[in-house]
Parts: sequence; C-alpha cells; structure tokens
Amino acid sequence: MQWDQKTYRLSQPGSFGRWALYVGLLGLLLCVVGYLLDAPRFFHAYLTAFVFFVSIGLGALFFTMLHHLVGAKWSVVVRRIAENLMMALPLMGAFFLPLLFGMHILFEWTHADVVAADPILQNKAAYLNTIFFIIRTIIYFTVWSLLARSLYRTSLQQDAGNTPEIVAKLKRVSGFGVVLFAFTVSGAAFDWLMSLDPHWYSTIFAVNYFGSSFVAALAVVILMLIALQRGGALRGIVTVEHYHDLGKLMFAFIIFWGYTAFSQYLLIWYGNIPEETVWYLNRWQGSWKTVTLIIVYGHFVIPFLVMLFRAAKRNLLPLGAIAIWMLAVHWINMYWLVYPSFLKDGATFSWMDPVAVMAIGGVFFWYVWSTLAARPLVPVADPKLRASITHVNTF
Repeated sequence: MQWDQKTYRLSQPGSFGRWALYVGLLGLLLCVVGYLLDAPRFFHAYLTAFVFFVSIGLGALFFTMLHHLVGAKWSVVVRRIAENLMMALPLMGAFFLPLLFGMHILFEWTHADVVAADPILQNKAAYLNTIFFIIRTIIYFTVWSLLARSLYRTSLQQDAGNTPEIVAKLKRVSGFGVVLFAFTVSGAAFDWLMSLDPHWYSTIFAVNYFGSSFVAALAVVILMLIALQRGGALRGIVTVEHYHDLGKLMFAFIIFWGYTAFSQYLLIWYGNIPEETVWYLNRWQGSWKTVTLIIVYGHFVIPFLVMLFRAAKRNLLPLGAIAIWMLAVHWINMYWLVYPSFLKDGATFSWMDPVAVMAIGGVFFWYVWSTLAARPLVPVADPKLRASITHVNTF
C-alpha cells in the first residue's frame, strides 16, 4: 500500500480488496453447497450475516449524517471512511434477493394455513404479507441508497472546491435524512428480525438494533483507520485524538445499547404477559442461556469496564482489540435474534455460519475498499479539514 500525501489518495491500494473478493466468491460458492444440503440452516445463517453487514452500512450512514448535522470538526478526517461504508448499502440490497427464496422457511406468517388457524396473525395480515413485505424492503433500500448517494456525491463535489451551498446541502440532506432513517431502520428491524416471532413485539426493539449497528460501524471505522495507518496512509492526518473521540462515541453507544436492552427486558419482565415473556424464555432454554449471558457480558459489561478508562481510548492496542471484540459480539447478537425461532432446544453452530459471513463480508469489503481507493481518503476541500487535523481533546 502506498499513499500520496499531496492528493490524499492511495497510489497503490495493495491486495486487500482482491483477497476480500476471493474470500467472498469462495463463500458464495460454499453458500450454494449449503443451500443444497440444508436449506433451512442456510437461510438462517444467511439472514444473520445479512443483517450484520447491513447494520454496518446503516451505522456509517448515521455517522455521516450526524457529522453534517452538528457541524463537527474532529470527524472530518475520518468521514470519508464512513462514507465509503454507507455506499455499500445498495450492494446489500442485491444481497437481499436470495432471502426472497427463503421467506417460506424463515417467516411463519408466510404460511396461509398457519395464518388461517391463528387469530393474532390474521389481525396482522394487512402488514405481514409477502407482497407488502417486499415493497417495504424496496422502500428501505431505495431511501438508504438515495441518501448515501446524495451525501457521497456532494462530498466528492466538495473535493473539487468548497462552497457554502455544498455545506448547506449536506446539512439539509442529513436533516430530513435522519427522519427517514429512523422510520426505515425501525421498519427493517421489525420486518427482518422481529417478525421471525410474529406473535411477539417490542417498541424499543428497533432502537436497540440501531444502537448495536452504530457501535459496529464505529468498530469497523476504527479498524480500517488502523489498517490504513499501518500501511503508511493517513499518518499525521488521523491522530490519537481522533481515535480517542471514536472511542468515546463507541463507549457512549455501548451504554446506549445496554440501556435499551435492559429497558426492553425490564418492561417485559415487569408486565409478565405470556406473549411477551415467551421471547426471552426461548432464549433462556438450554445452551441459549449461555449465548444470552455472552451477549450481556460481551456487549456491555466487559467493553464498559475497559472503555471506562481514558487510556483505553488513546491506545490503539486495546482500542483495536475492543473494536474486534464488539464486531464478534455484534454477530453473536444477530445470531441470538435470528436463530431461536429455528433452533428451539438450544444454540448450535454450523459451518454455514462463517461461510455466510465470508460470502457477504468478502464482497462487502471488496466494494468498500475499491471505492475508498478510487477517491481521496479525506475530504480535501472541507473548510474544517485543517482544524480536524490539529484537533486536540480537552477531556
């Protein structure tokens, strides 16, 4: 990897993108084998990987809009990483297509005989039906893709020469974008995950999914910055101060995720309504109890205790380790949301689980790396760029 300090571009992007594509293609081939051998297991593994990588793109989209809305200075030098991650959302729309062939396996409400015998599902049929489900998914990806494309293209226009109109447009798009983001992310979480157990519902479920998505996106941004700097890029541009701020933001949303997860559990436990408590009871049976405890301690307790210290946010070794840790636990969390509707007796892992991650993740990061290498790594004409480079934390 070689970096041109004058243009802020990778003159030689290295082999990461090529190897990511190889891994993705191998994963896709193995996914076909998995589908032929055990279709139900494959579709659950694929859905888990799908919502995992979609969450990274969504978290990056929110990071970009948040940056423009508040007019942040410190995040200018890391903004382009998030922008390239969010630009993978249209690609994830293509990865949704295989799930259409597994809807009858994944979603109980797609069975006409089951709905006919269930008054609750009959009452929800106006929303939970195949055609409306597909239409909503098209709307979700259309909104996300348009927002990402508009923000990215305007950001690239800024590289050619900043004007007040460009800054105003970025803020304006982000303003109405966060409103659309809230509705579409909520709908996607309800449709793809919560409807796996169609009798169960929680109004805070989507907020919790958003919180873990943002943490995952921040973890990927941190790891990509570390990888780029180890390859020689962005040295002297991204400093320990920027890692510190990313660490603080990740720490805040680890707490936010813990708050929303506990709020959901507490209200359901206190209400003690059978159709609500059964969702947690299913995740407290057999080996699911172990997975639940892994999420409690792995997604909140351990990272909270580590990130509580200032030194952990300013040292790349613990910060990078926590970023990897949070991504691993985030996948386990997605597994915990998807699989109990399929594996009633307890959690078991299959070779299809990592294969699905390879398939989607390999192509995902190949695409992100390719777009990243084709443009400057920072918004070169942003008026706050110099202030961002010289940024120093005061606490």
